[in-house]
Amino acid sequence: MLEQPAFGRRLRQLRTERGLAQSAVAGEGMSAGYLSRLESGARQPTERAVAYLAERLGVSPAEFEESRAGSLVQSLTIAASLDSDETGELLAEALKSAQEQDPLLRWQSLWLLAQWKRRRGELDRERAYLDELVGLGDETGLTELRARGLTQLARCMRASGEITAAIEASATAHRLARDGGLSRQDMATALLVLVSVEAEAGRLPEARAHADELTALVEGQSDAQWAEAMWTAAAVRVRQGEFAAAQDLLESALQGYSGRENLTLWLRLRVAAARLHLQKFPPEPDVAQQYVEAAQSGLPFAGTPALEQELMALGAELAFLEGRVLDARALLDRLGRAESRMTYRDRVRVEVLGCRLLMLEGAEEEGLTGLQDLAARAQEAGSVDLAADIWRLTAESLVRARAATGPAGARGA
Repeated sequence: MLEQPAFGRRLRQLRTERGLAQSAVAGEGMSAGYLSRLESGARQPTERAVAYLAERLGVSPAEFEESRAGSLVQSLTIAASLDSDETGELLAEALKSAQEQDPLLRWQSLWLLAQWKRRRGELDRERAYLDELVGLGDETGLTELRARGLTQLARCMRASGEITAAIEASATAHRLARDGGLSRQDMATALLVLVSVEAEAGRLPEARAHADELTALVEGQSDAQWAEAMWTAAAVRVRQGEFAAAQDLLESALQGYSGRENLTLWLRLRVAAARLHLQKFPPEPDVAQQYVEAAQSGLPFAGTPALEQELMALGAELAFLEGRVLDARALLDRLGRAESRMTYRDRVRVEVLGCRLLMLEGAEEEGLTGLQDLAARAQEAGSVDLAADIWRLTAESLVRARAATGPAGARGA
């Protein structure tokens, strides 16, 4: 007799392989709700239901017997060829029931699952998959897998605000790629993350040296890795106060990368350009707005929850700079009601803006205390660069708040 939840997993797998919705498989002889309960394991299948579903799917009832080895291989193949939340969930379920599978097969599955969670902005779940991935890489002893796993783990750590741990992981990945004579792509990917975390930690001389090494490595390319390298090198120069050089590097990526390979990166480059123009002295909100609008136009095609929230946060910053305090507050309130999918740095930026708004709205002491707390937390997390930014913005906010004419003046700004 077919038992749950194995039957539900196999049913879902067979349906997903064929690209069918639940309603299409259910047809007129079964409700989609009943089919959903079967797939989730909430209902035990009857012989009649099994026969009906086998006919709808064009298989024999025996096909509902789940083979653990086959299940993971098939789920991995489906997830690799059809990227969707449903195939990701199917692969995650198959992985849970295949603990004794070949380490290389499990590594591939974990790699895809971590990428899936990263796109969704679920950093905690991505981190759990990557921790297991790194362990499997060590188990296989393959330098390529060890370096790639550590690189992605460092990227996730940076996004989560674990800067000290990210430096160690990215430095190890870079050393493995260099000493192991790995491909130029592996070397460049490791450098991308290493430069980012070094800059975040305030290690600007090291970040600059590695950024120069990175740009030399990708010279002559025009692919996604090249574009991300130009962006990363530009970010280092921003932190060194070299805005003109940063703009030149970022402009080369904006103009030279078509986005065909990775449309999400194309959008992120425009978000980066918008932020660059807000960081310049003086800020250039009109230019930043143009880049924001360009990125927003592409959201329906390649947007992610994190990118959508980052654009909303940028909109709030623009409103703040232009004196539209009520608009800035409304956007921050919308962000506060949603589950955050942003990186640690972007979440802190939102909190900083909230504190700066409080100071303009008359709650100077509350806003100032919040900024001081955020700076201390960033320093403790190892994000020296972010902490320095917060202290600078604190000073600017004090000047701006005290130049206002009280709460009424702030509301009318």
